[in-house]
Amino acid sequence: MARNMSSSELIHYLATGAPERIPPLNELSQELGVSLPRLREQLEVARALGFVEVRPRTGIRRLPFAFTPAVWQSLSYAIAIDDAYFDAFSELRNHLESACWYEAAALLTPEDHRELQRLMARAWEKLRSPQVKIPHAEHRQLHLCIYHRLDNPFVLGILEAYWNAYEAVGLNMHAEYDYLQQVWSYHQQMVDAICRGDLDAGYQALVEHKDLLYHRPVAVLMGNGANSKVLEQYPHPSTKTVSGNAEEK
Repeated sequence: MARNMSSSELIHYLATGAPERIPPLNELSQELGVSLPRLREQLEVARALGFVEVRPRTGIRRLPFAFTPAVWQSLSYAIAIDDAYFDAFSELRNHLESACWYEAAALLTPEDHRELQRLMARAWEKLRSPQVKIPHAEHRQLHLCIYHRLDNPFVLGILEAYWNAYEAVGLNMHAEYDYLQQVWSYHQQMVDAICRGDLDAGYQALVEHKDLLYHRPVAVLMGNGANSKVLEQYPHPSTKTVSGNAEEK
């Protein structure tokens, strides 16, 4: 049995062989020797960290471990304090994707390749339709699909939390059309390279396309709820914008 490294009796209980269906709190209080008020507080922490799911009819259920909720709890707090924390986290994410590129891309299956191509087709359809839509859902899914076979919940948690932050600061809401065309051209290069097994070419496209965010025009991002401090570094005005309001949910 693992050592009790937590001050929370409930979290220690969850980590050391608790059943998937957790007993009611009054029963658990007696079993753990913890008062109901203290147990309720610990349950809220466990729920915020993604360790348990609480529903009115089904009760408390222990969830498989995922790093994303814990990262997002901390990251969302940091961004609320200072938008510049998004930049720092974005840098971490960029380094992580670059470092894991070859391992992740090599693990992808033919079905994964087809899924990447399907995401590309949907993205181009949105960009080329008469009413242009930002393919944000495809953007998120494409990046996460490339890395989803890595057997490392901490890497995946950071990558998923990045996209939560990307949406929280409003970068999914508006974009300059030429910028979107450039981004998705690089995505096409990445996917085509993965599918033909040329991971060096895919890596080059990955690295080059990440520089685009730092040149994303500020004019297309203001007035949509995006955090202004995050956007101060984007100096160039936009001529043609696409609104996320038209994006499919």
